[in-house]
Amino acid sequence: MDKAQTPKMPLPIRGADIIPSSSPAFGTPARPVRTGNRPNTVQAKSSVLPVLLPPALLRPLAFRTFTRKHDLTISSNTLQTLAIFIGKNCGSRWREDGLAERLLDEVAKLWRKNGGGVIVEEGNGASIKAILQMVEGNMTNGKVVPGKSADQEDRRGSLTGPASTDERVNSNAEEEDESLSTDPRRWMKVIDAYDQPRLTYNPNKKHFETSINKPSFFPDPSHQITFYRDRLLRNESFQASSLLNNNKQTYKITPIANLIGRGGSRHMCLGLLSVSPAGELSLTDLTGSIMLDLSETVPIPRGNGAWFCPGMMVLVEGIYEEEEIVKGSVLGGNSGIGGAIGGKLMGITIAGPPCEKREVTLGMNSIDSKGDIGTSGGFGWVDFLGVGSERAQGARMRKMEHKSLRQVAGTEGQRNGRCNIVILGEIHLDNTRTLDALKSVFGIYNALPFEELPLAFVMIGNFIGKVGFGQSNGGNSIEYKECFDSLASVLSDFSALLSHTTFIFVPGDNDPWASTFTVGASSAIPRKGVPELFTSRVKRAFTAANNDAGNSASKSTPGEAIWTSNPSRISLFGPVHEIVVYRDDISGRLRRNSIRFCNTGDNDLQEPQISDGATQENDENMIIDNDDNDNNKAQKNSPIPTKQPPPSYLAAQKLSKTILDQGTLSPFPITSKPVLWDYASSIQLYPLPTALILADSEVAAFSVSYEGCNVLNPGRFVPEDYKREPVTWVEYDVLRKRGKVRQQRI
Repeated sequence: MDKAQTPKMPLPIRGADIIPSSSPAFGTPARPVRTGNRPNTVQAKSSVLPVLLPPALLRPLAFRTFTRKHDLTISSNTLQTLAIFIGKNCGSRWREDGLAERLLDEVAKLWRKNGGGVIVEEGNGASIKAILQMVEGNMTNGKVVPGKSADQEDRRGSLTGPASTDERVNSNAEEEDESLSTDPRRWMKVIDAYDQPRLTYNPNKKHFETSINKPSFFPDPSHQITFYRDRLLRNESFQASSLLNNNKQTYKITPIANLIGRGGSRHMCLGLLSVSPAGELSLTDLTGSIMLDLSETVPIPRGNGAWFCPGMMVLVEGIYEEEEIVKGSVLGGNSGIGGAIGGKLMGITIAGPPCEKREVTLGMNSIDSKGDIGTSGGFGWVDFLGVGSERAQGARMRKMEHKSLRQVAGTEGQRNGRCNIVILGEIHLDNTRTLDALKSVFGIYNALPFEELPLAFVMIGNFIGKVGFGQSNGGNSIEYKECFDSLASVLSDFSALLSHTTFIFVPGDNDPWASTFTVGASSAIPRKGVPELFTSRVKRAFTAANNDAGNSASKSTPGEAIWTSNPSRISLFGPVHEIVVYRDDISGRLRRNSIRFCNTGDNDLQEPQISDGATQENDENMIIDNDDNDNNKAQKNSPIPTKQPPPSYLAAQKLSKTILDQGTLSPFPITSKPVLWDYASSIQLYPLPTALILADSEVAAFSVSYEGCNVLNPGRFVPEDYKREPVTWVEYDVLRKRGKVRQQRI
């Protein structure tokens, strides 16, 4: 063993610090060895004597901290959880030393920071158990030590440790946002119907709750009518004023069970329009059901402005007439929810429930001058899509939207042009004309500069024209795989689109595997996307294009292909933009099941008039050819004539109003359109989305707006008479929240 070398000029040391060596193999230390007691930098965790803390003793302190200071409401289960946690970690000094108050304040801050709802309970936007587990790791001697956790907080604000102050949290978030890419596709997320949070409405708490039960085909649907009733009561027309001199007309909803013994009186009832076992129309709510007489009923809006079918929620105003011979006019006398009462409700008017704007639902209408959102009303703390709630992430995401899309870039003062989404419907890949049309459309966008490329292409099925996949005349797996292989060959010629855009594929009723069993009939929704068995060649095309472009080394998000469910949702900048995509020939089903009224009220109204280009967003004559474009510009510069709206525009308005008022994509009984009820939250249109892509091949392409929601229908991409008619698709502008129908002759 080599001996340790001593320095040539040893430092003077004190004899008391010298440790003599007991072996010749070790030399004298070069520096003095301190024999005194070293200060212990790691403090031992003091033991805390746990106590059993009753929740009643903690309730006043929790009320002052959560409710008065942070505007939160704490549930009884959460209060009990906090009492157990404080008694275990703070001990008997929880009140005298103020340990519990500081701990509750940190828990409330973390709850707000992680997007929790206004009611502090497990699963309401955040996890109280995860917060307490993280706080417990940062406690010493019953106190919360700020900044003890060394983990970094991720972009979504996940739980890593309590922050010392709110200013520190905000500054860290702003610094992190500055370092992120300004590519808007970074903030785009496609949400599958089976990945969307399963929310149910609790009528007692008047709040949405996350379902923790295992999915079932037959869950309890009783919350539906209470959900509509509470939505109506938030409408100003159903709120009675306390002022004596107020002349405003208000409405009052009467439960069906309360009609007994009140014959000859006029009432307004809310319920489900259904067909009784005897084949007569009836109205049903949670208290009972009653037969309807709609022979003299006037639909609202008048002039045949909405569809009314069994399975829809409706408001009926009429006069109740009792039977002369009462049979079964007591609750429980007949089958049904709550039983059927005798007599009839002679309908005077019938209407759908009024639609509620997105701003009202999320409480965004209470924003003050400083940009802060008030705490009254709305479901702003509910995370409907799993991307963060409006009140937790809305302000931050709007800053990112302004930075990515709205801010002026460059010396010429031009804004970022990447704000369009291209939508194509009914793409039959087994038709050679469709592939030629796709080449023509892709060529238009591939020639654009990077700043004007679309954000995404939404390609909606059916991807084959044959009905009954797997049947004798419906095609097989090999033919279907060859269709997507042909699409991959077409896409390979447009590298700019593959490396800088997102392609979203939504299946139709003819696509596998559901069409194997339905054979052209309506399949249950939501339905899963196209299986990966058929999409491998398309994915390889995107991988090759991204490798050639080298997007991994830049801040640009690489292109990708996503096969999602039907329906599905596109979230852009978190809760700021929500786009619902749904493929169904819903107009034909409405025509087959609708109720025909003898008195539509047409004689009492003047026919509406519109101006070209003013309120009608669907311009059927807009062609992208150069000659036709010049003619269209000349027509726009000419004086705007006033004329009657075309039937296609009125049909689009009627369809949009019906679907958005009902608040669901499938307002039909399950015998007409099966629904997997435990995933019914994926077909709900509440809150109202910013855009609804309703792909219906039986209706011409249109773009209309209703209550702030833009409803788009791309129609059929390649028309049946392709020799005379051009191919049609729709462009959606994210900033303007407006769509535009485009056409191209091939």
